Amino acid sequence: MRAAAVWTAAGSLLLTALANSTPAATADGAPGVPAELRGTLVAAARARAAGIDFGPCPHAGDMPGTMRCGTVEVPLDYAHPDGRRIRLTVSRAAATHKDPHNSKRRVPRKGALVFNPGGPGGDGMSFPLIGLLPEWKRAAAAYDLVGYAPRGVGRSAPLSCEDPKLFLKAPTAAPVNPSAAYKKKRAAEARSYASGCARRAGGALRYYNSLNNARDLEVLRSALGEDRLTFMGGSYGTYLGALYATLFPSHVRRMVLDSAVNPDPARIWYRDNLDQSAAFERRWADLRRWIARYDGAYHLGRTARAVRASYDRARDRLAARPAGGTVGPGQLQGVFLAAGYDDAYWPGAAAALSAYLRGDEKPLTGLAAPYRAGAAEAENAAAVYTAVECNDAPWPTDFRVWDRDNTSLARVAPFETWDNVWTNLPCAYWPAPRQRPLDVRTGPGELPPTLVLAAERDAATPYSGALELRRRLAGAVLVTERGAGTHGIAYGPNRCVNAYVDAYLLEGRLPGRDADCAPRPEPRPDGPSFQDARRKQLRDALKG
Repeated sequence: MRAAAVWTAAGSLLLTALANSTPAATADGAPGVPAELRGTLVAAARARAAGIDFGPCPHAGDMPGTMRCGTVEVPLDYAHPDGRRIRLTVSRAAATHKDPHNSKRRVPRKGALVFNPGGPGGDGMSFPLIGLLPEWKRAAAAYDLVGYAPRGVGRSAPLSCEDPKLFLKAPTAAPVNPSAAYKKKRAAEARSYASGCARRAGGALRYYNSLNNARDLEVLRSALGEDRLTFMGGSYGTYLGALYATLFPSHVRRMVLDSAVNPDPARIWYRDNLDQSAAFERRWADLRRWIARYDGAYHLGRTARAVRASYDRARDRLAARPAGGTVGPGQLQGVFLAAGYDDAYWPGAAAALSAYLRGDEKPLTGLAAPYRAGAAEAENAAAVYTAVECNDAPWPTDFRVWDRDNTSLARVAPFETWDNVWTNLPCAYWPAPRQRPLDVRTGPGELPPTLVLAAERDAATPYSGALELRRRLAGAVLVTERGAGTHGIAYGPNRCVNAYVDAYLLEGRLPGRDADCAPRPEPRPDGPSFQDARRKQLRDALKG
């Protein structure tokens, strides 16, 4: 923990010298500095000198001309900055300077706000478009909104583990009590998938990891010409931000960490996934209680238990005859898993289940059928997710450990447990070397105050993670949306949360201590969802 601060101080002193030094001389002339830090300093100096040549975005389609795209070069291996390099794609919409509440006032630019959407494997290239939405206009007036595709994602040295044509398998099963034969089959598939990652990526596979993502963020900061980083990360992006804050605390200006991953090294990533499966069971119960309250609309049962019986009936029916030939129990589970992330999806999921049980398959197939046109993008995201999580930390290599832990957990949390196992099981057979997770931690005065956001009943990143992250980043303040469970709460429908984010990003103000916000209104069966309203706002803005 202290070592990170010492090396960062050394890095700050070296950065100026590096700008006018050759990489070879710098590497030879900095004894005792870790190779990866030397490489980061070399790459950052090069990036500052080169900048980013922003121009039209490829495949821009209907995107507004105010969004521009470019690339930044980073080393594949930071220990060898003169070796193979890769290019990360970057997008930017310049600060508008327009005060949404006073058309005569010109808002001064505060710098660049860099965003990472999480994953790992999320593509942030479309992020600058969000400045068109009303909740974002104040931030968009003051900041250049900067998105990027992290290494491995999209056009940023894309990673692949299998033929995308084979990736979207459907229909699939989703047994809550898998047989020994089924477990053996899935273990074999996981081993094959891991081998495919190694075969397709070769020796580069080991370099897709969170520490290199944090180093890439430092190079991006320098390429943008920013002396300090203003950053917003969601979900996995909070872990990325926390790593950056630990490695480069003096280079942070402001950080919003929304829906925080638990950064405890002992929980990255195997135990974090166990915690997630347990939390999704609670969120699934929240959804079933909500559906039961609106039995007059959905006719799925007047109690949470009755709703589960309706769900189980649909699952059994789909196992016998998949809807549309492609929607089986696995796809049904996927619809309700998505609803666990965002309660804006609750009405659609409930309506589709209700219609299916009444004999109408179309709403369910519309939500759950594989989107073949997006197969390559989905396969790429899954490959990056797997590589980063498997490379980041040790995982149990004996399936009996996974079986023991998850069989026990599934007795009380059957909804997501085994699906989570199959998603992450390639890490048991991973062919690349594993890292030891960094001990995320900053001492008093090392890091500017940061803002941590969390929904109390978030399932994807359980609330305990936000408490742990706030504890580890000295001076951090936590804002909690009580009684809510949507994953990702910044600039959503909760005005209380948004006011805290605006005050921090625009004025540098944080509450003196942790603060609470009342929950957002729950959705109603007869009302438009927040997501639908967002889409309409964005469509209208693009037309205008």
